[in-house]
Amino acid sequence: MSLRSVRAFAPASVGNIGVGFDLLGHAVDGPRDIARVARTAAPEVRIAAIRGDVAGMDALPLEAEANTAGRALLSLREALGLPYGFEVELGKGIPLGSGLGGSAASCVAALVAANALLDEPLPRQALYRFALDGESVSSGSRHGDNVAPMLLGGVVMATAERMYPLQAPDWLHAVVVHPDQVLETRRSRAVLAEPYPLHAVVEHSANLARFLLGLQRADAELIRDGLRDVLVEPRRAPLIPGFARVKQAALDHGALGASISGGGPSVFAWFASKEAAEAAAPAMRGAFAEAGYGARAWVTPVNAPRADVLPGT
Repeated sequence: MSLRSVRAFAPASVGNIGVGFDLLGHAVDGPRDIARVARTAAPEVRIAAIRGDVAGMDALPLEAEANTAGRALLSLREALGLPYGFEVELGKGIPLGSGLGGSAASCVAALVAANALLDEPLPRQALYRFALDGESVSSGSRHGDNVAPMLLGGVVMATAERMYPLQAPDWLHAVVVHPDQVLETRRSRAVLAEPYPLHAVVEHSANLARFLLGLQRADAELIRDGLRDVLVEPRRAPLIPGFARVKQAALDHGALGASISGGGPSVFAWFASKEAAEAAAPAMRGAFAEAGYGARAWVTPVNAPRADVLPGT
C-alpha cells in the first residue's frame, strides 16, 4: 500500500442534546481537531506532538495509553492484530473542558486517519468501540454521545454497542456558545450522583419521546415540547455562571429549546431556521458578557458533516 500518512478532522459536537443524557448528540460545523497519522514499521502507537492554541493543552499526555487518540489506536491495533503501528500528531482546535467533545474529537480524528491507512478500511460502525475506548480515558466512562455524531455526522443515538443515525429536518440549526470558562467533565458528572425521583424520570422520558417523534415527523412544535431537560440541567446549571441568562436570550429569540452542551459550560439552542439562529447568536453571547464572561458563538446546521479525511493527504 502506497499511502503512509493521512490527515483527518473531527468536528465538535453537542452531547446529550438536553433530553438524551449519554444517549444523543449532534455534530457541529465549527471548531474541530485534526490528526495526522502515519503508518510505522514499529508495532506501537506513539504520540509525536500535540499542537494548537487551546488553553490547558500543555497538560495533555503524550503517553499513548493516557491519551484519547493513543488509546483508541492501541485498541484498534490490538483488535485487528496489526503487525505495524502508528505515529500521531494532534492539532487541537476544540477548547478543553468546554462540553464540545474536545477529548472525543482527538480520538475520532486519529481513528478516521488510521482507518484510511489500513489495507482493508473498516466501516464507521466498526470504529465505534475503539472510539469509546479512547473517550473513556478522559471521561472515566464509556458513553458515545460525542464520538458517535462525530463518526456519522448529524444527529445520532449512541448506545453501548451501536450508533443509530436519526433523521432530522435540514431546516434545523443550532447556536453553540462557548464562554471563557472551564468545567471538568468529572465535576459536572459528580453532581448527578444522587438518585432522581420517579416522577421526574417519567416526565423526562415523555419529553424524550416527544423530541424523537418531532425529529421523525419534522415537527417543530413537538421538538419544542420535548426539548426540556428536567433531570440533568437543573443540577448542572449552577456550575455555569450566566447559564440562565443565555438560555433566556435564546428563548426570547424563538429557540425551540436550549440547554447545556455535554457537561458544559457551553450552551446550545435549536432554531427552526438558519436566519433565526443567526439573529439569536449575538444575544446569547451578550448574555454571557453580562455575566462577566467573553464567549464565542457558532451557528451550525444540526445535520453537520461527519469526521473525514482532509483533501491532499
